[in-house]
Amino acid sequence: MSDAQRKRLLKIRSRINKRRPKFRQFESWRYVRVKDHWRRPTGIDNKMRFNLKGWPRSVTVGWRGPAEVRGLHSSGMEEVAVWNTADLDKVNPQIQVARIGGTVGARKREAIRTKAAELGVRILNPGLVESKDEFEELEDEGLEEESPEAEGDAEEEDEE
Repeated sequence: MSDAQRKRLLKIRSRINKRRPKFRQFESWRYVRVKDHWRRPTGIDNKMRFNLKGWPRSVTVGWRGPAEVRGLHSSGMEEVAVWNTADLDKVNPQIQVARIGGTVGARKREAIRTKAAELGVRILNPGLVESKDEFEELEDEGLEEESPEAEGDAEEEDEE
């Protein structure tokens, strides 16, 4: 598939996603015990199952996006889950991007980011972890400012 064709299909998918309703489980809006996610409506008198007017839409094949771009990131690249630095070797930077697992800690996340920079792999969720030097600078700036307790003591002295 050419790059122009992929971009065209991603635009079509984006338009479909904007129009696609949020599919909900029957009466999830009514009961707290019924979660707000999709479950197929069953039951002999279920109004959603009959697709009656005034009831939420049901999932059908017509709401799907183009098959060629289904499952791709919005950039048109394929997402690959990464949990350690060894997983980055399997990523092809031309057609894939990496997403770091949610259970990966700060130290390993930092190692993954540095190796990804060397390999030229784009990471979708790099995180907000700063280097130790930047963290120490921020910590020092916080200590230089007057603490709220010190301000309160100064106000008490003025009142006396």
